[in-house]
Amino acid sequence: MPSNARATHLTRRGLLAAGGALGLGAALAACGTEKKDTAKTSEKSGSWEFKDDRGQVVKTKSVPKNIVAFTGTAAALKDFGIEVKGVFGPTYVEDPKTKEKKPDVQAGDLDITKVKVIGNVWGEFKIEEYLKLEPEVLITDMWEKNDLWYVPAEQKDKILKIAPSVALWAADKSMPEVLQRHADLAASLGADVKTKQILDDKARFEAAAERVRKAAKGKKDIKVLIGSGSPDLFYVSTPVRPTDTLYFKELGVNLVVPTKLDPAGWFEGLSWENVDKYAADIIMLDNRTSALQPEALKAKPTWAALPAVKAGQVIPRVTEPVYSYAKCAPLLEDLAKALENAKKVA
Repeated sequence: MPSNARATHLTRRGLLAAGGALGLGAALAACGTEKKDTAKTSEKSGSWEFKDDRGQVVKTKSVPKNIVAFTGTAAALKDFGIEVKGVFGPTYVEDPKTKEKKPDVQAGDLDITKVKVIGNVWGEFKIEEYLKLEPEVLITDMWEKNDLWYVPAEQKDKILKIAPSVALWAADKSMPEVLQRHADLAASLGADVKTKQILDDKARFEAAAERVRKAAKGKKDIKVLIGSGSPDLFYVSTPVRPTDTLYFKELGVNLVVPTKLDPAGWFEGLSWENVDKYAADIIMLDNRTSALQPEALKAKPTWAALPAVKAGQVIPRVTEPVYSYAKCAPLLEDLAKALENAKKVA
C-alpha cells in the first residue's frame, strides 16, 4: 500500500495508489517486448530509437549516455549494466542528527555518492540541476497511462522540452513481462543482457517462482494480506494491479481481496480500530520509508493483537520493486519461505 501522502497526491490527480498498484486496467496493453519491435540502433548513423509503453517511439541521434532516471528504474538499469548520471525519487534517507545519508530501499545497488540527485521526495525535481546534466533521455515508471512517475505535473511540460522521455509500465502487467521490458531497454542502450551473471539471476528468479508455486499449492489455506501502515489508516491493497501481487496470484498464492475499495478501485483504508477486518495468516508489509514499519507499529495495540503479528508471520513487501532479476528473485524466495513455514493462525 502507498503511504498516506502518496494516496492523497494520487487522489488529487485522480489516480489513487494501491500499494504501488496503479493504472487503468490490463486492457491498456503495453507494446511488444521483442527488441526488434521496440528498439533500434542504426549501424551507419549510430542513431537510437525505442518504443516505450506509451506506444511512443523515442528517437535520439546517438545512443544516450547522459541518462536521468527515476531512482528505482536507475537501480534496475544498473543491474542490467547501464549507469545513469542523475536520479529523482526516493534515493537516500538522512539521519536527522548526523546528517549521514543512507541509500533508500528503492536505490538498490546505486552508489548514491556518484549520481546526481535532483529530487529525493515527492514533488521535488530541480530543473536547473537537470539541465546541468545535459540529459539525452529521461526514463521513469508509469503507473497510469501517460503519467510519468515522480515527474511533478506542474513542471512536466518544462521538463519534457529538455530531453525525450521513456516510460515503462509498473502496474497492470505481471512481473516477468515488466522485467523483460527493462531488459529490452537496457539492451537498446548498449548493455549485454546475456552475461553469465544476468542469466544466472534470471534462472534464480525462475526457480524462485516455481518454489512459490509449489509452496502455494501446499498451503492453499494460508491467507496472505498485502498491507501498508500510516498514522491514521491501514491500507489493504487489491492484489490484481501491482506487478508483484499479480504474479503471486498467478503462482497460486491465496491473497486477501478487499471488498470496499476506494473510488478508483485500488485499496481499502481501514481505521486502526477495524484493522482486523480481514483474516490473514501472513501479512506482507510495505517496506518503503514512507510507510510505518514494524517497530513503529508496536504502538498500535490493534496491530499487535493481529494473529499474524502475534505469530511472527509478518514479512516485508517491496512495494516498488527494482525491476531486475537480481532484485526480484529474493522477493519470491522470501515469499516462498514464508509460505513454507506458515501456520494457520487466522
